Amino acid sequence: MIHKSLNDVATMADGVLTDESLLETYVDGVSTDTRTITNGCLFIPLIGENFDGHNFVNDAFEKGALCSFWQKDKPHDHINGPLILVEDTHKAMINLARKYRESIDMKVIAITGSNGKTTTKDIITSLLSEKYKVQKTIGNYNNNIGLPKTLFTFDEDCEVGVLELGMENFHEISELTSIAQPDIAIMTNIGDSHLNNLKTKENIARAKFEILEGLKEDGVFIYNGDDEILKKIVKEFKLPEKTYTFGVNPDNDYVIEPIKYDETGNTFNLNEHMISVPLLGEHQMYNGACAVIVAKLFGLEYTDFAKGLASTNLELTGMRNELKVFSDFSILNDSYKSNPQSLNAGLGVVYSMTDYSRKIAIIGDMMGLGDEEIQIHKNIGMSIDPEKIDYILTIGNSAFYLFEKAKARFPENHVFHFNTKDEVVEKAKELIIKDTLVFVKASRPMELETIVHALEDYKL
Repeated sequence: MIHKSLNDVATMADGVLTDESLLETYVDGVSTDTRTITNGCLFIPLIGENFDGHNFVNDAFEKGALCSFWQKDKPHDHINGPLILVEDTHKAMINLARKYRESIDMKVIAITGSNGKTTTKDIITSLLSEKYKVQKTIGNYNNNIGLPKTLFTFDEDCEVGVLELGMENFHEISELTSIAQPDIAIMTNIGDSHLNNLKTKENIARAKFEILEGLKEDGVFIYNGDDEILKKIVKEFKLPEKTYTFGVNPDNDYVIEPIKYDETGNTFNLNEHMISVPLLGEHQMYNGACAVIVAKLFGLEYTDFAKGLASTNLELTGMRNELKVFSDFSILNDSYKSNPQSLNAGLGVVYSMTDYSRKIAIIGDMMGLGDEEIQIHKNIGMSIDPEKIDYILTIGNSAFYLFEKAKARFPENHVFHFNTKDEVVEKAKELIIKDTLVFVKASRPMELETIVHALEDYKL
């Protein structure tokens, strides 16, 4: 984690330390929440719509914080500890993160895209950890608060940082890439998320192409050459000399040739080298292939990949295609987020898992899809295969439209809609028999992991 003198911190954040006797005292770590204060850390009081972290600075000192940022326009006579006075605490946090990133002699890999960012990040980290000290984005900390917080956890001897860059609108990736300053920029794909703000997939792609603004002069750009939107919009941008594409189409620089995918994972050839990725879903070939390309750029050989890709070594972020196996049934927990592409991919995984006697899909709202949100839910409802899914349980206002279309195609009493999670849990318990697979998927605000937790202790 960050270990810097208060003099360095103040300089990097464009601030002024109120107690000059502490200039050579070192902080260890950063917190923006008094519930996560550690002894000797720097506290950063952020300001939101309904809160002001400045109200908790004394509490942070009582819990062990060494120093705190403080916005200059606020009186501070009542504060019982040393402060670094700044114009804006969030901007100071970003400045500190940018300068701290620059102070570490590491290579940075930045990943953006509608789907696959987190899994690609996890696979890259696993592969490169065979040879380098690698640190990565914590969970889903990929915005202009989460990215700085992630960087503050990096050690000064970190050799490779793997970062996710997320966005909801134009100019957001631009800010993030200026902080990350990547040596390698990756674009996984373009989906329907963020249509509320950006209106078209083309605009989503344009917003994500902002990642190139911060790419090092001799940097590498890698993108999904099968994605039709990327293939269209890429023509609008000047690409780095070192640009590589991947995908199943033969005109890509790295060509994926699928061999098989089943409950054990994916096997495919990548430029005639066989790769096995122990992750569920045919779409994981893209994530795995992208990670292998990065590993090759870092000097790893194909023979080195087996250990890094072994299921025992892959540390995956939770709630994304996470198979939980219990004594009588299993849960495929994909509840972290949802959009049409990832939902269809998840359903494809369920279709491929043929060793279960019953399959139940619990589906909540897909959000942020703009004017087409209702129609998109209807389309999914019309496309779910009643030969490969036995029961559908929906929850949410938009998911109701999926329910209506699916109900017309499934046998009677096999598709249900509910208004509360408790009702979903009770119906799921009623339907679960031995060797049942329960698939759970929805957008983040639905918080359907609570359904997963409720079912984990269920016994037949």
